[in-house]
Order: sequence, then structure tokens, then C-alpha cells
Amino acid sequence: MAYLLQGRLPINQDLLLMQKGTLMRKVRSKSWKKLRFFRLQDDGMTVWHARQAGGRAKPSFSISDVDTVREGHESELLRNLAEEFPLEQGFTIVFHGRRSNLDLVANSVQEAQTWMQGLQLLVGFVTNMDQQERLDQWLSDWFQRGDKNQDGRMSFGEVQRLLHLMNVEMDQEYAFQLFQTADTSQSGTLEGEEFVEFYKSLTQRPEVQELFEKFSSDGQKLTLLEFVDFLQEEQKEGERASDLALELIDRYEPSESGKLRHVLSMDGFLGYLCSKDGDIFNPTCHPLYQDMTQPLNHYYINSSHNTYLVGDQLCGQSSVEGYIRALKRGCRCVEVDIWDGPSGEPIVYHGHTLTSRIPFKDVVAAIGQYAFQMSDYPVILSLENHCSWEQQEIIVRHLTEILGDQLLTTALDGQTPTQLPSPEDLRRKILVKGKKLILEEEEEEPEAELEAEQESTLDLEAQLESEPQELSPRSEEKKKKPKAILCPALSALVVYLKAVTFYSFPHSREHYHFYETSSFSETKAKSLIKEAGDEFVQHNTWQLSRVYPSGLRTDSSNYNPQEFWNAGCQMVAMNMQTAGLEMDLCDGLFRQNAGCGYVLKPDFLRDAQSSFHPERPISPFKAQTLIIQVISGQQLPKVDNTKEQSIVDPLVRVEIFGVRPDTTRQETSYVENNGFNPYWGQTLRFRVLVPELALLRFVVKDYDWKSRNDFIGQYTLPWSCMQQGYRHIHLLSKDGLSLHPASIFVHICTQEGLEEVES
Repeated sequence: MAYLLQGRLPINQDLLLMQKGTLMRKVRSKSWKKLRFFRLQDDGMTVWHARQAGGRAKPSFSISDVDTVREGHESELLRNLAEEFPLEQGFTIVFHGRRSNLDLVANSVQEAQTWMQGLQLLVGFVTNMDQQERLDQWLSDWFQRGDKNQDGRMSFGEVQRLLHLMNVEMDQEYAFQLFQTADTSQSGTLEGEEFVEFYKSLTQRPEVQELFEKFSSDGQKLTLLEFVDFLQEEQKEGERASDLALELIDRYEPSESGKLRHVLSMDGFLGYLCSKDGDIFNPTCHPLYQDMTQPLNHYYINSSHNTYLVGDQLCGQSSVEGYIRALKRGCRCVEVDIWDGPSGEPIVYHGHTLTSRIPFKDVVAAIGQYAFQMSDYPVILSLENHCSWEQQEIIVRHLTEILGDQLLTTALDGQTPTQLPSPEDLRRKILVKGKKLILEEEEEEPEAELEAEQESTLDLEAQLESEPQELSPRSEEKKKKPKAILCPALSALVVYLKAVTFYSFPHSREHYHFYETSSFSETKAKSLIKEAGDEFVQHNTWQLSRVYPSGLRTDSSNYNPQEFWNAGCQMVAMNMQTAGLEMDLCDGLFRQNAGCGYVLKPDFLRDAQSSFHPERPISPFKAQTLIIQVISGQQLPKVDNTKEQSIVDPLVRVEIFGVRPDTTRQETSYVENNGFNPYWGQTLRFRVLVPELALLRFVVKDYDWKSRNDFIGQYTLPWSCMQQGYRHIHLLSKDGLSLHPASIFVHICTQEGLEEVES
């Protein structure tokens, strides 16, 4: 089976050496360093490891899990061990998602180079795979797992075991019939192409065949006109259907004669439905499609809280990896908590806790290197400065020397602005958000020099929620503290994002300027939305707001960001290291617009005269009815791979997040013992008052009557990016990684108004 991919892989000396295997040191910490024998498997796509050459091996990682490979000097951990191991012999394998990096030290520079170059070659190969190659790879992986004795062929016993691994509960006689049909060599085993044929017979899609025959006059093909009818009637493609039909036939019809005759076979039709064009996410929302020339405050900005943490808020590890991961997933606002460090060097960590410390200059270097890899639009450094005058000067030196021209140090064009610049104006610029010394022409603010966000995670919630960022004028006297001395050079680096204390909305309107920004704890922001949601919306039409999680979230859990987006808050900061529903929503919103980290707010959240209240939304919003038929599922993964005999009982839950009246969920019944091709055929209906703010989340769960249903996969997207018609939803893991080829097949229809709709 491995030949499927080996035939396409280049013959390369590095790969041949990797397939022989190498003894390397696996490093987890200064005290944990152990020799392991790593070997690239014959399929060229998986790496296994053992305690020694010839020892019992087990899977280490798949090439498709690898994001990138870094040299030793780029690793925090290996740099700390530079006295023990030459950095040139070390390298780091960085994985997609939240999986920890793998640090390895080879016995020679040449061995390290062999693995780095070989892995980079394979990662490039996987990245450029087309849809068929990905399916071949998936099948190859399964063949490897099912072929227990690794002889390159599968007996019926091995096939039965594999079916359980793949979530298939099948009648033994029927399975044996399919096995015999696929065994064209009559050897009693399946090899390569025979296994592919067996898989094809397993994955027949009767629900798609039925749909195909509904539009095909002869049941064999869709003519150009028949396909145009399908695109117009079902897929709601409108006037572009004729041109689109020709494009899609050319793209997905496998036979050359079919392309020439402008017809689509069943295979081509299925290829289209399973492709990006047949995806629920509208392909026109993938590239940069929004106006990027409006003021910064008109956008939602992908924002991170305590970015340096890769664990919890009390004892977790601080690492530059937190910044690298956040920036690589499109984050545009990162938080840097800076304290006086040893030897005159400022350090970054969560103050008054046991979290580890990292040098500030390392953080700045990482930000400088990764800031614009995913997006050219501006990065905001939310500085929480707790340093002495002397170390503030070091902060300024590191920012200016390391970031150079990337750092914005003066207003654009030297002009006195009347509004915030746009993301387009600030391309490839890094902005500092922080305290600023009072200028003579500005009216002095009471307590304005107090720290913007000095919460200690050890404080009580009451103390946290009355921190200086959220004072009322009456409490001002009680909260007076000695003023921190702000270094003028650091103050000067704050150009457009001056942090100021929030007292009240009238106070902000009267005393503050568009370039001043306030931070709100989640509790304070929630109460303001409840008490004066319309005023909060208006506030956010001219000034930036940052919302951050409560200090009591010591486990780095997250709040629901949607309720703050509903009020137009721009920087809703998330603990990005923590997977779950809340991060699914964040990833879902920022999946659009090229993942650039900026999403234009709806017009009613940008209008200074807006009367929109997120708690009591009223017309003129165009309410809609959403009808979703959940049809079937494909190749759903097991929840627990250690239990070979357990098969999932999947159900689909559709959740809508938006304004409070729109936030709801419905689910299908469960299908017993079938994760491979479950069929539901159930219709769910939703009424949505403000679709412009709505996010849809599709979750597949494994029903369990004894406990909570287990998570299988999910996909979240904005309402505005949803395509109607027959669509596949390609599922993602808890970490937001592809679970290819797992998907669910649905039909989606939206109608204006809230009237009852007959299906």
C-alpha cells in the first residue's frame, strides 16, 4: 500500500538515511534527555521510535502533523542546553495545533542536517498534495495500521480488525463478499489496488447517487444544462451558474471525453460536492475581500490574553512559543507583561505567580520574526509595564533596535489625525499600546497614570473587578496609589493606542480622544452591556476597547467572545492555548478575509448614531429563517483509538451564537454503531433576528447514555460566509486541525422573515 505515495516521492539520499533510522537524544527539559531510535517508515509519511535500534517501535508522528522544522539555535530549550550539546546538532519539530514541540539532538551536524532537510522535503510534499493524494495518504495510513504483521497484504481477519478501527460495524457475510470481490488475484489477501477497490465499495454514497439521478435524465451523466439547473435551483448560484458549470466540469470531471462533451459523471459530481467549491464555507470569503481602509476601531481584531503562557495562569510555562503560535494563527494583538529582571534585563511573566520567566528581548525578537508571516496587517503590542525607570529604558532599546522600521514611532505622514488610521495605512507596522505621559495640551485625567491592567491572579474577584481600568469617579479617592514613574522614551512609543482608565461612557465622550483606549474585565464588560449596551456600541464606533478574561480563570479557560463582539468590542482577548467552544468561535469569526486577523464590523456597529442594543435588538435588521437538513456523515474518527471494538453512535448538534434571542441549539437523534457512513436525514429550523452577527457551529458527538456525549469534531463559520444548497462540512479537531476525510453532508436553505416554512 505504501507504494501509493512512494511512487510520487523523490528518491532522495536524506530520506533513504532516515528510513535506515538514527539514534538521537529526545529532550524535554534540562533534566529529561533520553536516547531514542527514530526511523522514517517505508510509506515515507510516518516516523516511529524505539528505545534502541531493533527495539519495539511505536508511532511518534505523521508528516501531516508537522508544521515546520527549526534549527537548534531557534529553540528556547536547546539554547538553555548549549553548554551540553552543540546547537548545530539540535533541531525542533513544530506540530500543527497545540501539540508540544519535539526537541531532538543528533550525534553529528550531518545527521541533524539529514533529518531537517528530509523532513522539510516531506512537509512540502504533503502541503502540495491534491485531494486524491490526500485520500491515498489516508488510505495508506489505515493500511499500515491494519496490516498487523507488516507483510504488505491484508487477510480477511486483518480487514475485520481494520473495519472496527475505522468505525465500521458490518455484517460478517457482507464484509467477506466485498473482500472476495476486491480480491481479484484470488490470493486470499488484499494488496495495494485491491484494498483501494475494497474501500471504494465501502464508501458508496446512495444519498448522492439519488440526488444525481434526480437531475440526470439518463442516470449516467449530468448534461451542461442539467448541471446548470442543479446549480441554480439547489445551490442558489444565480446568474453565474452557466459559467460556473463549465468551470466545475473542467475542474472535477475525471474523464477527458466528459470534459470535451461538457458533461459530469457521478464521480465528477461527487468530486465537486466534496471539494472546496461544494464546501459550506463560501470560497469568495477565503481571500481578502473586505474594505481594509476604514479606521482601526471599525474592525474586530484577533486578540490574545497573556500571550506568553502556554499553560495555566498560576504555575504554567511562559514561552516565546506562545507568541509564535498566536501570530501564526493570525492573532494581531498580543499581550506582554513586563517586570524588572536580573542583570538589568526586563523579563516577561504573569506577575506574583509561579509561572516561568522569559527575557523580554527574546519575546521582541520572536514578534519581529513572526509578526507578518500570516498577515501584513498591523500587530498591536499591549504592554503591561511594571518596570523601573532603568529597565523601561532597556525596553525602549530592545523595541527600537530589534523591531527597527517595523515599529511605529510617529503619527503617519506627521499629520495631526482626526481618526485612527486603517489596517491598510498600517501594513507591516507594530504599534505599542500602553500608558502615555500627559501632554500639556491635553486635560489631565484623574488617576490616568495608574496601571491599565494590573490584576494579580491571586486577588479576589471583587478586587479584580474594581481595578484602575474600571473606576467610577466616586471610587477614585479610595483607589489612589503611588504613581508609577513612566519613562518619557517609552511614553513616546505610544502613538495611537494610549491606555486610559474607564470611568463611564459620558466621561469618555467628554474627556477622551479617539486615540485613547480602555480595557474591561469580562465581568465589567458584561454588566455594561446589560446596563447600557447601546452606549457601549456607540463608544466602540469611535474608540477601541479591549476585553480580557477574569483573573479567577486560573486554568486559562475562556469566556464566550460573542457577547462582546455583539457590542462592537474590537479586541476581545482570548487564552489561545486553551481549546474548546470559545476558541472555535474565535477561529470561526477570523477564518474569513484571508485569516488576516481583521474583520469589518457590521455597518450598524460602525455608525456613530447607532441605536442598536445587543440585549434588545429591534428592526431594521433583516430576520431570517434557516432550514438545515442534516443528511449523512462520512468517515468519522473514533473518540478513543485504544478501544478497537467500540464504534461511535454519532449525532449532529447545530448551534447558533449571536445576540441573546438568536443563541440556541438543536440536534439530531443518534445513529447506532456507525461512524463510517451514518445517515440522519433530519431537518432542523432556526429563526435568526440579527444574521449579521450570527456564527454557526456544527458539532458531531458520540452519544453516551451513561455520561456526557464525547466530542468527535466541529466546524464553525460566520453566517455571512455560509453557502446554501447541498454542502459538505469538513470537520476539525478540538485543536482546529483537519480531520480529513471526516465530513457531514447537509442541505441548507435561508429565507427572509420569521414565518413558518414547510419543508
